[in-house]
Amino acid sequence: MKRGHDLAGLIKYATGPAWAAHLREALWDHIGLASEEFGFEIDALADVVDAHWAGVLWGCAFEDLITREVEPDGRNLADDYLKRRGWNEAGSNKLYIRALRSSAMSLHEISAVEPGIGFLARDLILGGEPVPISERSASQTLGQWDRIGARVMKVGGKNILSGGVLSFSREASEVLIASLCESGGKRGAVTKADLDRDDLRKLAPLISTAWLFDVVPKAMGLVAPMLHNSDGEEIVFHRVCLPFARGVTQAIVAERLALLADLHRENAHFWNWLDTPKRSGPARATGKAAYSVTMEDGTPVLGNVELKGRAVLLSVMSAERAKRGTALLASVLGDLVGTPLTEIETVAQAMAARHDTPPEPTPEIDPEIATPLVHAMLDRQYRASLDEPVGMLDGASPRTAVRTKAGRARVAEWLKHLENRNGRRDDPSDPMASYDFTWLWRELGIENLRR
Repeated sequence: MKRGHDLAGLIKYATGPAWAAHLREALWDHIGLASEEFGFEIDALADVVDAHWAGVLWGCAFEDLITREVEPDGRNLADDYLKRRGWNEAGSNKLYIRALRSSAMSLHEISAVEPGIGFLARDLILGGEPVPISERSASQTLGQWDRIGARVMKVGGKNILSGGVLSFSREASEVLIASLCESGGKRGAVTKADLDRDDLRKLAPLISTAWLFDVVPKAMGLVAPMLHNSDGEEIVFHRVCLPFARGVTQAIVAERLALLADLHRENAHFWNWLDTPKRSGPARATGKAAYSVTMEDGTPVLGNVELKGRAVLLSVMSAERAKRGTALLASVLGDLVGTPLTEIETVAQAMAARHDTPPEPTPEIDPEIATPLVHAMLDRQYRASLDEPVGMLDGASPRTAVRTKAGRARVAEWLKHLENRNGRRDDPSDPMASYDFTWLWRELGIENLRR
């Protein structure tokens, strides 16, 4: 009798005459699109992404097959196997196979990791509260706010992961969420797709495909696809500064800005530039993964306008919006402002800037001395960054962004990104890895989103 979660018998059965064609179909569903797009044979996948990940992808396709009911008679691999060969399986193994049978692949965000014990996993597609996962092996390698494509199953009263677990970059996970939202009939960046578990079960190949479209271009040295906003424009962060003319005050400028119906005032110094109903209708499909910020009622935000010192600052995420926004402001401000100055940052530059970290302490410094010094330096750096423009926030500062519901969600993602990058250190005693970000969440008033 087999013990544990050994699927050798089921795998052998799946490669037999009755199921081999269905297994090949599942493999094609998970890998075929990337194979055609990047020009590699499925059998050569291990040469592209290495043998480990090729095996994981095979497992994702195999687990997907276990959940399928095939035509014309609605047969299922797990049901068929347990009926014919179940006598040769241990009871725990039967429970595991049945759990796989009803499982759904989804995208999860990891938190509260206890190495060797488990962690919390929040479903980013179906929503809900984080659930505890019992997992000794993965908990040794996963870090705070990592994202994984995985099947969470309840077996023997505990939540566990299946074998097919894909590690997602944050960028690839956002593309996947946007794609799943489109599958659920929504457009734009939202926090939850309009999908249920039955819908998600059918979309398992999309998760593997999203992972491959992120990993394969990097592995093959190709240029990854450009990112676009909800208008289909390439995302390039623009920060336009319009300096006040002599004698002009913020009060005078604010009075003129009040004439613009497209500006929604948040406070005395800050406005959201909103899309018009005509432009934001459902016909604006671009065919690309769309990134956007919205107000609580779903109205798209095209950018932000802020009065800072003796200047008007316009923050947007495309050259086209910078041109439109500058013209819009000029139409009411006229000679109240001078020649606009524009600061431009590409997505690649923004990512590189976010990856920059303060210098490592030299090996000669005792860790007990280095740690408080590094932490104090990080305190100063991050406190200053709360009032500075951030590319991930469309050029707004974190303190400004948290004034809207959509902005608070984006600030939470920014903090998770910082925390995740800082925590990915080989040495857990590294002063950078031990830095506590809790105070930043508290300072910005969004502790409730740290989950």
